[in-house]
Amino acid sequence: MKKLKNWDNKTWLSSRSYISQFNKFLKLRVNLNKNSKILDIGCGRANIISSLHKKYKFKNKPVGIDIVRNKDIKKNIIFKKINASKYLEKNQNYDLILMKQTIHFFTQKKLDSLLNLAKKSLNPKGKILIFSLKTKNNSIPCFKKMRKKLEKSLKRDEVLFKIIKKNLKEISYTYFNFKVNISKQKYIRMIRERYISCLLNMSSKEINLGISEIKLMYKNQLKFTDTLKCISYRK
Repeated sequence: MKKLKNWDNKTWLSSRSYISQFNKFLKLRVNLNKNSKILDIGCGRANIISSLHKKYKFKNKPVGIDIVRNKDIKKNIIFKKINASKYLEKNQNYDLILMKQTIHFFTQKKLDSLLNLAKKSLNPKGKILIFSLKTKNNSIPCFKKMRKKLEKSLKRDEVLFKIIKKNLKEISYTYFNFKVNISKQKYIRMIRERYISCLLNMSSKEINLGISEIKLMYKNQLKFTDTLKCISYRK
């Protein structure tokens, strides 16, 4: 699979409103303070942890790791281009390990191994928070082939959720909801830039046909709710 580069590049996921609401959601679930140590696995451009660092002014800069190094990664964090498991093997400890919309890039075996390493890397009372798209009645606007691929991916996520539950055992579930209001023109640009993993392996012809469908199916302004399932584990 090609590398996902544009999921947080000029999308609602990179907007001030989204980041602000997401960090408020985190605050209700994690007791953050200036002494907190944070690791973001699959951080992208590190918008989330950068915003947290601006607010809390952590003694230790948050660490973001990803297999893609984008040009515009936030400068107030520590970024490492590295495989997550290899990084966690270094035995550094954190109060929060964040995995946001990344589990679908792992095989079942590799995810299980990653979770074992993440548990060992938590400080006492530390938390692992795993976010993934809601698998039932997902309302992300799609053209026909995109919907088919997305649903296939979401079914696989349900299998991964079982791996997570079996490994972490004592977990809790909540949901983060963000109301998206975006122009059809901007959303089409996002599709062209393959902002979501189910678009990565499509041909240019398939993308263009899909855009034609989107133009016919949706009004000029797209309104929907982007919902993430949050799985929480506390050491």
